[in-house]
Amino acid sequence: MNKKTNSGLKIICLNRKASFNYFFEDLLEAGIVLKGSEIKSIREGKVNIADSYAVEKDGELILINSHIASYKQASYSNHNPTDERKLLLNKREINKLIGKIEKDGLTIVPTKMYFKKGKAKIELAVAKGKKLHDKRASKKDRDWNRDKSRYFRKSS
Repeated sequence: MNKKTNSGLKIICLNRKASFNYFFEDLLEAGIVLKGSEIKSIREGKVNIADSYAVEKDGELILINSHIASYKQASYSNHNPTDERKLLLNKREINKLIGKIEKDGLTIVPTKMYFKKGKAKIELAVAKGKKLHDKRASKKDRDWNRDKSRYFRKSS
């Protein structure tokens, strides 16, 4: 799943499920504190952020439930694949996000992980959960757009 865009970003992992389950209000970029074996596994593309989310713990944001596979060549110094990982943000940004989470009942979900200038970054979305009828409507729109494109292709 290694895609390279023209802006110098090398996308490692996308969370497509997040846009189906949440309404995004705000997007921001954060760094991640990683161990050596974790970054090597990420460079191989063995990472999954589909069910992960971020919470506040002791004034810091922590990424929970992300899975970075074990690195084969790291024998005794290997990492735990489902460890909690600290996110790197400014104190002002952290305080703003914590306020949104507590006041508005929003959640923070990762949307994609990528390399930017050799550093692993993660794009976070401040999001509100969709209800069942919202999910049905988005599925209906997606199906209609797919059928519409088929009709146009056949007619031309």
